[in-house]
This record gives sequence, C-alpha cells and structure tokens, in this order.
Amino acid sequence: MKRKLLLLPAMLLAGMSFAQDVELDAIEKIKKEGLENSKVEEIAFNLIDKSGARLMNSEGYERAMDYAVEQLTEWGLKDAKKEAFGEFGRGWEMEKTYVAMTKPYYMPFIAVPQAWTESTKGEVTGKVVFLDVKSEDELAQYKGKLKGAIVAIKPSGSQNATFTADATRFTAEQLHGMEHPAPRSGGNGGYTPEMIAEFRAARALSQKVTEFIVNEGPALIIKGVNGRHGTLFTSSPRGFMKDAPKGIPTLETSPEYVNLMARLNSNGVEVEVEAEVQTRYRTDDLQGYNVIAEIPGSDPTLKAEIVMLGGHLDSWHGATGATDNAAGCIVMMEAVRILQATGLQPKRTVRIALWGGEEEGLYGSRGYVKKHFGDPQTKEMKPDHEKMSAYYNIDNGTGRVRGIYLQGNAAVEPIFNAWFLPLDDIVEDRTITISNTGGTDHQSFDALGLPGFQFIQDPVEYNTRTHHTNMDMYERLELDDLKQMSGVIASFVYNTAQRDEMLPRKLANK
Repeated sequence: MKRKLLLLPAMLLAGMSFAQDVELDAIEKIKKEGLENSKVEEIAFNLIDKSGARLMNSEGYERAMDYAVEQLTEWGLKDAKKEAFGEFGRGWEMEKTYVAMTKPYYMPFIAVPQAWTESTKGEVTGKVVFLDVKSEDELAQYKGKLKGAIVAIKPSGSQNATFTADATRFTAEQLHGMEHPAPRSGGNGGYTPEMIAEFRAARALSQKVTEFIVNEGPALIIKGVNGRHGTLFTSSPRGFMKDAPKGIPTLETSPEYVNLMARLNSNGVEVEVEAEVQTRYRTDDLQGYNVIAEIPGSDPTLKAEIVMLGGHLDSWHGATGATDNAAGCIVMMEAVRILQATGLQPKRTVRIALWGGEEEGLYGSRGYVKKHFGDPQTKEMKPDHEKMSAYYNIDNGTGRVRGIYLQGNAAVEPIFNAWFLPLDDIVEDRTITISNTGGTDHQSFDALGLPGFQFIQDPVEYNTRTHHTNMDMYERLELDDLKQMSGVIASFVYNTAQRDEMLPRKLANK
C-alpha cells in the first residue's frame, strides 16, 4: 500500500476546505534518483558542448533535436519525434568572423555577427566613420559619405564598474516581496506615459537610422552593444523571414572597443580596422520543429488527459546557450528520465516538449498550442483543450527553484502548497506568488486559458552574464541547482498526473 500524507492548507477555496493527497514514497524515490543518480552532466554535454549554438533552424539546432529524440527514445519514452509547428523561416550559419583595429595600433576585438547578417565581400579594410545620431535631422550630415565605408555605432548605457555581485540568489526578504507584491501605480506595468513615449521615440529613430544606413550602402557596420568586461548581449533583426530584405553585414562588439575608437577619433587620431564576415543561409526547409515525446498514462480513463513540461531548445548564436535555455531542457529531460528510472507509472499521459523559435517570439509553443489545443484569436478549441491538465516551464537560467508563479490562478495555490511541503528539504524559503511572469513558453498555454506555470528561480548570473550573451557557456551552469530543479519538476508532474481531477483553471477562462 502506498504511504500517503494528508495535508490540509489553511486556505479555504469557495467556502470549502481543501485537502490534497501526496504520495510520500513516490516523492522520496524521485528525490533520491535525481540527487544520487543524476544524468544532468551527460545531458548538458550533449545539448551544449556537442550540439553547439542552437540558433533556430541552424545545424546546431538540428544536432540538439537529433540527440534529444534518440535519448528520450532510449529512456523508453514513446513517439519521440521532431514535430513541425509551421513555417518559421530560413536558417543561418556563421562560417568566419574576424575584426581588429589596425591603426593607430593592432588590437583584436571580441565580436559576434548579428544573427542572419550578410557576408562581407571578402576582407574589408579602411577608416572608420562614426555615426552618432540623436535626431532624424542629424542624418543629413552623413548623406553620401557611407557608401562602402566601415561604420561604427557607439553603445548606449553605462560601461562603468559594477559594485554588486554578478551572481546572486534570492534572499528570504526578496521572496517575501514576490509573495506579497506591492501594488503598482497606474497601468502599463508601472511605466509612465512619458516613459512609454520616450521608448517609442527611440525605437522610431532606430528604425530611421537603420533604413538610412541600408540605403547608403556601407561595407560593414560595427555596433557597440550592451555589456561590459568582455560580455556582450547579442540581438537580431527579423532576418530569418524568407522575404527579409538584404541588409548590411553587421558585427556586434563589446562596447569598450567602440568607445576606444571613438575617443581616438574625437582626439584627432586616425582609426582603421580590418574585418571579414562569412555567413550562409539555409533555405531547404523553412518549417520549424519542436521535439515531442511522452510517457503514456497507466490509468484506463485518465491516460487520455495530458500533463506537459518543457523548455525552449533554441538559443542565440554568440555562445552555446547553456543557461538560455539548455538548462531548462536539461531539467525537463532529466525529470522524465527520473520518472522512468523510478518505475513510477503516472496515471495521466506525461508529455515533454522542447520548443523551437522561442527567441524570435514563442513560435514553437504557439504553433503547437494552436495545432493541438485551440486558436487564441478565434477561441475555437480542439478536443484536447478539455484534456489538458497543466504545463510546467523552465526558462530563467540555471538557478534552483525557489517557488512558482501562479499566473493569476488562485485556485491552484492550496494544491501547490501541499506539493511543496515534502520538498522543503530541497526548496529553501519556498514562495508561491499570484503574480504573472512573462517572456517564455508558458504564456502560449495561458493565452488559451490552460494552466501554464513558470517556476521562480534564483537569478545567479542570468541578467548580468548569460542571458543572450557570448558568455553563455557550459561553465555557467550550476549542476547542483539543475539536479534540484529536476526533482521539483518531476514531483510536480507526477502529482499532477496522479491527482483525481485535473488542475483547476482560472475562473475568468472557464
């Protein structure tokens, strides 16, 4: 007989007390397997070092998909496959990148090609023209001066010293603040009308500057982007789209290098650089793909219902995407491995999804949800919409789980409280907040009224060193944190699969 713990949260829901059964033996098995027999290092090596950068529809992304399908199948999951979610666009490969200042002295630069950028016409050399534009009217002074030139654009933001740690963990006080968030003044996420107007004006000017530069036809653009201390944050235009207009070869470099050249130039010292960018487009297959696999449910009735877990497999190209978001995929793959290795037999079907195209706008999860569950625009629902219990997501880096965002779904709070209690030995200062969090794939489910959740994670170096940067490498992983996360996720998935009823949905979405 399975040993169970009857937990009675203090919270009353709709005037009724709520109790939830938790299978303690199963949870202990999950924790023991995840902490003592972990495979997170093996998974990490294959997804990160062996696959390489996983820009959507790149060769690295394909290598990672192939590994995931093969590994999930080897663990005994069923119907592991690459599943198309619809047209995404062309892939892109970097074949050669080099840039250095050659005058007044030689200095190589840390730089990454902007994603989907064009190739230069061989090696380009010459003087640097500095573009410093604060209004559209100032563009006129550069008219006719940029053809075939090397154009440098100064960075914005501060590159001064930092006096706080790059890597941090949430304090109990910070977590308490999440649990009891202070009301924001006004709408628009706390942004004032003046702030919104300023942002829109800056975006409009940036578009005008880009259009002007493209029309002038320089040979190369060198952009000083956000970052410091050798870390740079990459970005991308919409170059993956099959009908994207041809742009100018663009290198993004650490801001200190452009600042150096600009200071030399402003003091009358001539600056020259040499650079070469060679890239290649992949247009044979414009479809985008997710990786899907499942553990079929063991209950004759409940197996038709679905519990999902996932993270996005694609990354940016400046590094190997360790924390954004190989970490999430490592954790989710390890979670289903744990369920298989422990011999537990979830009643509902457990389905893992490794999403594509998240970085460009949640393409993979949105396409999957529309195909399988319903259209958020028309509100036409598929039959499986009524069979979907919950989706759990990881996409906030390598940091350990500290709690969960309810995404406005108050009805699940007592359930999650009960599920966290047996995990108190591995989840410190557990926090459950009614707040929403955005920017990742659980939103695709939430948009359709389906319970979709992202866990609260310690930030570690996510916002300072790894998120979309050239330093998001294997070394940035906290392996013990990944092990902890895997156990938490496997426990939540198992509890969801075993529950007598599916998780409640937000009242507004019923």
